[in-house]
Amino acid sequence: MNVQPYLYFDGVCEDALNFYAKAVGAKTKMMMRFKDSPDKSMSAPGSENKVMHACFTVGDTEIFGSDGMNKGKPNFDGFALSINAKDAVEAEKLFNALLPGGATTMPLTETFFAHKFGMLKDKFGVHWMVIAAKPM
Repeated sequence: MNVQPYLYFDGVCEDALNFYAKAVGAKTKMMMRFKDSPDKSMSAPGSENKVMHACFTVGDTEIFGSDGMNKGKPNFDGFALSINAKDAVEAEKLFNALLPGGATTMPLTETFFAHKFGMLKDKFGVHWMVIAAKPM
C-alpha cells in the first residue's frame, strides 16, 4: 500500500512545479493539461492549458498535483509536507529555498530532537516542515 499527497493548486500548478524544481530539486515525471483530455467537458473555458494532473518527485517521494477547479484560492491548511535533510547545512539550504514569497511559521533552529527543525508556508500556501534529525 502507498499513500500519496495530491495537491490542488487552483490555477498555479505549473508555477509550483517550476518553483519546487529550483527550490528542492523536484522532478516532473508527467503533466497532462485539460486540453489533453478526450472528454472536453472536463475543461472550463479558459482552462485548457491548466494542469489537469501532474506527477512529480521530491527525493524519493512521489506527489500528485493539479489546478483542480482553477478558482485561484488554494487551501493547504491542516497538513504539512515534511522534508528530511541529511544534515543542518542541507536543512538551511532547503528551508531558505522554499521560503521566498512565503512565511516562517517556526524559525529553523536546533531542538532536542533535531540539529535543525523549522516550519514554513511557501508562496503557494503549502506548509512544510524541514528537519535534520538527531540520531535516536
